[in-house]
Amino acid sequence: MSIKISVNKMLLDKEIKSSIAKKNNSAQLKRNIEAGNKLLIKEFEEIKKEMIKDFLNLPVTREISAGPTASNISRTLQGYGNLFTFIGFDSGSTPIAPIVELLEKTKIEIFNPNPRGTIKVRIEMPSNKDIFAITPLPWATGISWAQSIERGLSGLGWYMKKKSDSSRSTEGIQIKNKIRNVKFSNTKYISHFLTKWNKKFSSIGKR
Repeated sequence: MSIKISVNKMLLDKEIKSSIAKKNNSAQLKRNIEAGNKLLIKEFEEIKKEMIKDFLNLPVTREISAGPTASNISRTLQGYGNLFTFIGFDSGSTPIAPIVELLEKTKIEIFNPNPRGTIKVRIEMPSNKDIFAITPLPWATGISWAQSIERGLSGLGWYMKKKSDSSRSTEGIQIKNKIRNVKFSNTKYISHFLTKWNKKFSSIGKR
């Protein structure tokens, strides 16, 4: 996902604008531009850090990160069991790690100011499709568990929170007979999260 921003010259450092107007020598201008770029990069890094912290604090993320003994803080399973065992992740696995690694790759590119002092900024961050592509269900690789959190997952009525050496998670199983009439409560997750942070990144140089 590419975010393109124009930072208005009125928001630039006065020294940079002055250098552009006076047509200072290239070395001085370069130093001044680099000083302004550092401010934008610092702001970018702060927002990126906040983004990852926010992702790690989402109820779905926290629940899955807590592993097979977690409680259903996301309320997607009506409070019974947890997402780690219901989805069927392998015991000891870290399903959230690939998403964090992808978010860590979010980067910024800054272009030199034009004569009017406007800086062009481009930020590359993961898209929904990027994250859905690296979050396959353990038992159906063509389906994303992260996307299914938003769309819904079937089988909750046949899910039992129970220790079993034959299950992937060792703490949950699917049984043959339906034991309760409940449905998975799909909830906002990746799509909502990325939209929120797309807007925050778009505010760089304007805050």
